[in-house]
Amino acid sequence: MIEANHLSRTYQRGDGTPVTALRDVTFTIAAGEFVVIRGASGSGKSSLLNILGCLDTPSSGRYRLAGEDVSVLPDDERSHVRSRRIGFVFQSFNLLPRATAVENVELPALYTGAAPDRARARKLLERVGLAERAEHFATELSGGEQQRVAIARALMNDPPVLLADEPTGNLDSAAGESVMQLFTSLHEGGRTIVLVTHDEQVASFADREILIRDGVVASDTVRRERSPA
Repeated sequence: MIEANHLSRTYQRGDGTPVTALRDVTFTIAAGEFVVIRGASGSGKSSLLNILGCLDTPSSGRYRLAGEDVSVLPDDERSHVRSRRIGFVFQSFNLLPRATAVENVELPALYTGAAPDRARARKLLERVGLAERAEHFATELSGGEQQRVAIARALMNDPPVLLADEPTGNLDSAAGESVMQLFTSLHEGGRTIVLVTHDEQVASFADREILIRDGVVASDTVRRERSPA
């Protein structure tokens, strides 16, 4: 499903000084895995997630998604891949505050040029336990509820891969636990999940942990064996 082959990413500071965020990162993630990418702030994990999400390209190396080398695609084709194959969940939710929960969930379908699918959006809100909050504006929802709406939105186009960047970072422990249980349920349903975090407790929900330190893979550990399909 995901193949990272010798990925490196170097940025230029304002004064022209190069800064290497990733160096020779190699791993594969099979379809249906739940993998956490863990590391301290500045370790390179967010740079890696940006490449995996087709938001950025590596300075060197190759990234293949479902067998396709997406690292060499132009921006418009990478955008097409993002909208159809990848669902994103962010720490800050990124909901439209003046839109209702169900309108927020519909958005990814609109980005592909499809007609609004209100019935599917409502079904997804029901899936994340928020059917009764469908007509509430984002500003009327708690942090945990907003993140559940964001997860429903990420599922709107039925992508095979979910990428989550510190999805519990703005939540209290109870709401964070509830969101992680939801990710676990989605994984058990066959979804491939790659989640970035610095939190060991969050990492414990995943089957496998890739530890990033100073831009390199410091370890790649199986936390629990996957159940037979």
